[in-house]
Amino acid sequence: MYKYLFLDLFRGWRLLCFFLLAHAYLQPAKAQFVKGADVGWLPQMEVSGFKFYDSAGVQKNCLEILKEKEIYTIRLRVFVNPSNNKFSGHCSKKETVVMALRAQAMGMRVMIDLHYSDTWADPGHQAKPAAWTSHTFSQLLTDVYDHTFEVLDTMKQCGITPQWVQIGNEIANGMLWPDGSSNNFPQLAQLLNKGYDAAKAVDSSIKVVVHLEGGNDNSKFRWFFDNAKTQGARYDIIGLSYYPYWIGSDYTLTINDLGNNMNDMVARYGKEVMVVEVGGVDTQIQNTYDMLVAVIRKTMAVPGGKGLGVIYWEPEGAKSWSGYSLSCWGSNGKPTAALNAFLTNTAGVNESNIPSDYNIYPNPCIDGLLNFEFELSSGSHRVKIIDITGRLLKEQTMIGTRNAIQLNLFPGIYSVNIDEGNGSRMKKLVIR
Repeated sequence: MYKYLFLDLFRGWRLLCFFLLAHAYLQPAKAQFVKGADVGWLPQMEVSGFKFYDSAGVQKNCLEILKEKEIYTIRLRVFVNPSNNKFSGHCSKKETVVMALRAQAMGMRVMIDLHYSDTWADPGHQAKPAAWTSHTFSQLLTDVYDHTFEVLDTMKQCGITPQWVQIGNEIANGMLWPDGSSNNFPQLAQLLNKGYDAAKAVDSSIKVVVHLEGGNDNSKFRWFFDNAKTQGARYDIIGLSYYPYWIGSDYTLTINDLGNNMNDMVARYGKEVMVVEVGGVDTQIQNTYDMLVAVIRKTMAVPGGKGLGVIYWEPEGAKSWSGYSLSCWGSNGKPTAALNAFLTNTAGVNESNIPSDYNIYPNPCIDGLLNFEFELSSGSHRVKIIDITGRLLKEQTMIGTRNAIQLNLFPGIYSVNIDEGNGSRMKKLVIR
């Protein structure tokens, strides 16, 4: 009797566990924190023959290397009628669609950054496209709507719907000068609304971003978004740029201002926020790494989970090719260690004391093969994978700079301990 009672209880418990697990998997997933890269130069770099290598010196697709650094979002700029200039041209609608499809094929999310110009739009440059220069303001409203709709609808027809679209780039001073100057905010708001309406007409799920430079400058952001509210401008997300280099001071002097500004934007306007551009000096690797970790932490700390993510601007744009000093790539074609700031175990919650002389990837991963890169090739590395109860699941001795271990683990959080005889260090491993 007791045996059968036990079996009934066991079957009931097993059935309950099944339903609980099924319920958990059927719940809507919390939006993943955005870790991204703007890679508008990538097609030109590839055509010019620039070769990309991972940290171990293996030639790979640049997007694959970025994914290994846990960068799962790609931001792409769009110019209206661009030139073929290597640095300030390209980024046409057609080229952008091709890049977006490449990113989507690799399981990456996409943000589109509409400049509404034939070249760069930024705080000092908001020139109309040449084809629009003689248009009245009424015509400009139509131009913005039509261009926005055409770009996004073309992408949708090709099988990709961006998750986010920016209506303008760094527009604290406005866009499409002089008509859309922020000195004439009623007109600027109308232009923003035309872009918003076009994006939503293509797909209502697309989130619209309004993006300003100087993310540490709360007075600038309050002035702009107070006016936006007064004039009825519509948008979903406040985007921020943050470049300590252009501010002219170390990030340690302004990082709290950035965090406070994001918190204020959420509290004051009820919007989500995202750092859509960030960068540090390529030769100051440790400082750039520390800055990125600090920016990610400040964004993650925004109340209510309304800090959506952080996107690095042109991390792959090595100075040897672009002349740009704020990438995360060396002339040897490899990413610098600064890009490791995007790895979960460095910047994420529940951080462990992470060494910088070895790396594991992909992390998070979906079981399979886990790769190891050791900065020093001498000596052996004793690797242990331990579950959250402290149980040892796998143990393997590795020699050399590159190794791998075959996983066969359930989804969850594990620790990877490395013992080299002079102490043990740990990294967090996430299995999805």
